[in-house]
Amino acid sequence: MVPVVSEQALKAAGMRVTSERSIILGIMRQGHFDANEIYRRARKKDPRLSLSTVYRTMQAFKRIGLVDELHLSDTHHHYEVKPPVEHHHLVCLGCSRVIEFQYPLSRYVKNMVPEARDFTISECEIRIKGYCSRCSQKQV
Repeated sequence: MVPVVSEQALKAAGMRVTSERSIILGIMRQGHFDANEIYRRARKKDPRLSLSTVYRTMQAFKRIGLVDELHLSDTHHHYEVKPPVEHHHLVCLGCSRVIEFQYPLSRYVKNMVPEARDFTISECEIRIKGYCSRCSQKQV
């Protein structure tokens, strides 16, 4: 469910399209990664790329609304291409796999929680931790 964000989006936001940004954007299209994983993958394509470039690029992408910064674990910030629809995350405590699921949670809260009726919900994020089927089998 990763949305397609192209170099055109960078141009529309007034950013130059550099080879580094294109590489990082291509990696971002593949899923949820922390900066170190983005860096590791990007270095395979351009060994000169630095970790600070990855951090600066991710902050710039975040600032212009191309990516979201997620707090899926206590130790790392993960990034994903900004989704077109509300979705949430299941995070495996065994292998750190991230599974996206869609559920109109903000609409449900607005309709079912009395305190939310006079509250304008702009975003709704939920992170559920547990074990994927593969890691659950290892737990037994």
